[in-house]
Amino acid sequence: MKESFVNIQNLTLKYQQKAVLKDLNWVINAGENYVLFGESGGGKTSLAKIIAGLQNGIGEVKINFDTNSYLPSEALFVESWYQFKNLEGVANFYYQQRYTCQQAKDTLTIHAELVYYGKEKGLNFDAVEPILNALNFSSFASSQLIELSSGEHKKLQLVKALWLKPQLLIIDQPYTGLDVASRKYLNILLDEVSKEGVQLILISNDSEYPNAINRFAELQNGQINVSDSKETSTISTVQILKEIPDFLKESPAYSSSDIVKMVNINISYGEKQVLKNINWEVKAGEKWLLQGHNGSGKSTLLSLINGDHPQSYANELYLFGNRRGSGESIWDIKQHIGLISPEFHWYFDANSTVWQSIASGFYDTIGLFQKLPYTKSQQVDELVEYFGLTSSKNELLSTLPLGKQRLVLLARTIIKNPELLILDEPCQGLDQQQTRQFNHFIDELCSNGMTLIYVGHFESQLPNCLEKRILLENGEIKAVEILNTKTRHCEVRSNFCTVLFK
Repeated sequence: MKESFVNIQNLTLKYQQKAVLKDLNWVINAGENYVLFGESGGGKTSLAKIIAGLQNGIGEVKINFDTNSYLPSEALFVESWYQFKNLEGVANFYYQQRYTCQQAKDTLTIHAELVYYGKEKGLNFDAVEPILNALNFSSFASSQLIELSSGEHKKLQLVKALWLKPQLLIIDQPYTGLDVASRKYLNILLDEVSKEGVQLILISNDSEYPNAINRFAELQNGQINVSDSKETSTISTVQILKEIPDFLKESPAYSSSDIVKMVNINISYGEKQVLKNINWEVKAGEKWLLQGHNGSGKSTLLSLINGDHPQSYANELYLFGNRRGSGESIWDIKQHIGLISPEFHWYFDANSTVWQSIASGFYDTIGLFQKLPYTKSQQVDELVEYFGLTSSKNELLSTLPLGKQRLVLLARTIIKNPELLILDEPCQGLDQQQTRQFNHFIDELCSNGMTLIYVGHFESQLPNCLEKRILLENGEIKAVEILNTKTRHCEVRSNFCTVLFK
């Protein structure tokens, strides 16, 4: 009888006396490629790290690598987030540093990072070029790591993994931050390495995956349920959608009917122009969908609105009725805005408690440095309860699963009922139920008159309230259009793919 490739027997993992994995058994045979899915916080990432030898559990985990294969006898785990350091080997970056880093070369370029990785792993550099081209990443060679968006960081992780081609490749949230075209070509690349002998475990609740996937494993209550189809999921889709807290049912107190006005905005880093002649207006109460391929300029555009980009002073930019640079501070701008983005999550102080993290949204600080008055404390408690975080409210943010961390920061984003809500890929890390609850929440908020700018690559994760769309391509506005709410998903998908695959 042929030996299995991965054999897990009686694996148990406890966290703070709570059993996450309970005498788990899982056998992966040669040629089996899995999607591992389940509710957020169920232990998927921990299980993957144990298989890759990055975390310890109680039980037996054995990988029988093929010693006759030319592929490395390695189980590579690709994290959902990319962790990088500066040239001095530390990672104490701050959020706005991404937009001011051109003044000093703080981190490696992508090219230098790949050269270092190739030498470390003994790889042929010529072999990485087709991967870079397929993921539309070649033009980023001279970009510093700190300049990259979350989707671009994900691409760098994927490029390195596909270049190495280990015998076992485990990817946590492979499609996070990737545009439509990049997801398509990633699946093609994963199919290709699978044919060469790489076995896959993709941790994902998404509905798309490569053709090579032939098995599905759902992690539920510490146990693995294996099937040939994801349709047999035992996760309940029934969820009671709560009524939003009363203090968020009031319309925001608008200081101006003009939220954002951009006139011929241009942003350049040296010879590289990131935004070109952008003209865009956002009126109070409007709900915008902002889309574009990875590297199209979305994050830079949002950084101008949020007051984080120093080049805003050199452009004709109006925020909340005032021209940028007319005497207002960055904090004057931020008091009008609630923001969530993958990059903000990266740099947030994970050593604050859940309660403190949400409360800090009143003051736009990374951490809570003053005692809240009674009314504000009550509002924090209401949001803690609404998002199902009551049992975790005194725990450190860093101890929570990624999905719950994101819910905490989403609660922080809307705690002050801001005039403008900026949601950049807000559902990253959320499971299907959490995504549904959050989008219901956004729809309810926006029905009360809140202004919204929403960035999302997955049509299935968009709220229903979106009314208009602005599409960027290579730093320019490709399209501005009204969305038909009844047929919106179909129209957006069609138009977006036409642009990307022309």
